[in-house]
Formats: sequence, C-alpha cells, structure tokens
Amino acid sequence: MRTLFPPLPSGPFDIIYADPPWDYKGQLQHAGEGSQDTGGAVRHYPTVTLDDLKTLNVSSISAQDSLLFMWATNPHLDQAIDLGKAWGFAWATVAFVWDKVRVNPGFYTMSQCELCLVFKKGKIPSPRGARNVRQLVTAKREAHSQKPDEVRLRIEAMFPQFRKIELFARESDGLRFTDHKWTKWGHETNGP
Repeated sequence: MRTLFPPLPSGPFDIIYADPPWDYKGQLQHAGEGSQDTGGAVRHYPTVTLDDLKTLNVSSISAQDSLLFMWATNPHLDQAIDLGKAWGFAWATVAFVWDKVRVNPGFYTMSQCELCLVFKKGKIPSPRGARNVRQLVTAKREAHSQKPDEVRLRIEAMFPQFRKIELFARESDGLRFTDHKWTKWGHETNGP
C-alpha cells in the first residue's frame, strides 16, 4: 500500500485544526472568457481526494473530548462534513466565516468568504478560556490558501490550556505558530 501522508505525531490532541488540500480534479480558477487562469490549488501543492483524506487516522490522535476545526472551501462543504465524520467527529456548526476582503471569480457569485467548520468528539474540552470570540474574521487574503493568523489566535483564546495540532500545515519556519502548544504536521513542514 502506498503511503500518502507522513506519520502522524503521538497524541492525544484536544484541538485539531485542519486545512485539507481539497482535490479540484485539476480545475483552475479563471477570470472569464479570454482571460488567463489565475491558478488553482494543484499549482501550489499536491491535492488529495476525499477517499484518500478519509484514510488519515485522525481519530487515533484525538483526545476523548476534542474539537476539530476544519477549513472548507465552498465547493467542498459537503465533503468536509463527510470527512469530519469519517475522522470520528460529530458535526457541530460553523466556527468562523473568513471575509477575504478581495474576491475570487466563481461560477455563480464572486467568492469572498471561506468557512472554518467545527466538529466535536465527546464533550467540549474544559476548562474553557474566552467565551466571547466572534465568528466573523475580516482579513485580506494573502498567499494561496494561507489562512488568517487571527483564526488560530481566537482558537488559542478559547482553549488556552489544551494540546493543539495543525494538520496540513504549510509553514516551515514556525513563525506563524504563536503558542508552544501547537504541533504542526504536513508535507511542507519541518515538523512535527
């Protein structure tokens, strides 16, 4: 059997933050007829099918009471809910709505927002930190697929005492990891 992913670090983790490399079947973004394409995930990193993502044993590193915060691009919303359940979590709600300020072309409307979903395994980890964290995050999009640091900071404020991991992390220098409790995992990291 081929190995798609590097080994997961030892758990358990109470907070799992994931930005799966969703497969767009090679589809590129475009700005309209006669325009150049504006890229696509496949131009920036290897994408992975839903079936292959489901083989990652995230449940084995999650604590009995844990949360999964997962980024879902709008075309993959149904797949994200399916994936969270396959990883052993129950669907909870939308944790964060990221207003990217700048728009991307879309097939139906101009795309400006991305969702970070939250799933639960067991109970919400306790004791909680901040309970007044807002759902809407307004931050200009930067490099392809780079998520705003503000989301990670808000998760830290909500759950400051717990062990955290970022799956599919793309940072190799660790500068975006503000808390020593974060472990990073993915093909494009120097970690875990």
